[in-house]
Amino acid sequence: MRIGMAFGDVRGPAPLPEITRQIQEAAAGGAGTAWVTHGVGWDALTTLAVAGPAAPGIELGTAVVPFPQRHPLVLAKQALTVQAAVGNRLTLGIGAGIARMVSTMYGLPTDRPARRMREYLEVLQPLLRGEAVDHHGETYTAVGSIDLPGAEAPSVLLAALGPAMLKVAGELADGTITWMTGPHTLADHVVPSITRASGDRSPRIVAGLAVCLTSDEDAVRARFADQFALAGQVPEYRAMLDREGAAGPADVLIVGDESSITKQLDRFHDTGATDLMLAPIGTPEEQARTTAYLSTVAG
Repeated sequence: MRIGMAFGDVRGPAPLPEITRQIQEAAAGGAGTAWVTHGVGWDALTTLAVAGPAAPGIELGTAVVPFPQRHPLVLAKQALTVQAAVGNRLTLGIGAGIARMVSTMYGLPTDRPARRMREYLEVLQPLLRGEAVDHHGETYTAVGSIDLPGAEAPSVLLAALGPAMLKVAGELADGTITWMTGPHTLADHVVPSITRASGDRSPRIVAGLAVCLTSDEDAVRARFADQFALAGQVPEYRAMLDREGAAGPADVLIVGDESSITKQLDRFHDTGATDLMLAPIGTPEEQARTTAYLSTVAG
């Protein structure tokens, strides 16, 4: 199982040079992928275009760029521009976004997210391959093509949790990225669902979780529960927590000393996930200790 690291909003506000330094540190420590989250802070793709060239060798990914506010022609052009900037090391993670944010912040429709995603991918994937599209569909009109010299089509992963979106991910994308999804839910729901939908292909399954190396597990869990309380109320995440039997986000936090964290990571290996996307959380000192330990596991 490949171990990558997450950067951006999920770890708290940080200047762009600091995120660049963190990604360089992860690359030097043997992390398989540097994933940049996309929330209310830095734009994930632009961040990778800036930080990626400073960290050669490591795969770079977005986790994840919401698609509703980005026409497929716009996202394809931006993704291929980043590909050219980072030497074709990009994995493009996209998702429907948190429905409440998409509707209230942008005034965009959030109904039938799997249907909208399916049509979006039917347009996006050819564009990423440099093919022309002439699409007049139910939710999108897209006419044109993008030809950027030296930019290869990136692998595309979907943030997919529910059955309908996992089916789309298996049929039209290269895999899925989850967040705050526990080992039982991965093993019993996510992995078998997307594997069935993928047919003869082997999907990539990236499990994203927060992690903290500490000797005071109870204090860290309490702090995380408070900081991520709103995330636990988001319907998309709440459904996965309910499947897991988790009261809240703190119940799927990877936390403890070195031995405990190692055992918890082993549980995810047994789920069938292909990758872990680990986000060190806590104070700068806690994040530094956690990152240093994870480099021994990833390397």
